[in-house]
Amino acid sequence: MYYPYFILYMALGLAISLAVFFWALKSGQFNEQQRARYLPLKDLPEPQTTGKSGPGRLEFYSLWILAGVGLAMTAWVLLRALF
Repeated sequence: MYYPYFILYMALGLAISLAVFFWALKSGQFNEQQRARYLPLKDLPEPQTTGKSGPGRLEFYSLWILAGVGLAMTAWVLLRALF
């Protein structure tokens, strides 16, 4: 009875995961893997911080929105399954 909701929930999670993965591939997040293993060994100067940091950033709010949507969908699926 409630299997379509779980399948929809899993399909949505898979679609979001694939979208983020392909975005990471397109933006070059996985480039230079050989160089990455030596980065912790180098003494790099501290980067200059520009702009806001902390709760004022867009990433902060978007993560909270994604977490809220995920929790709301989980609650909706569980309530739908129980009633």
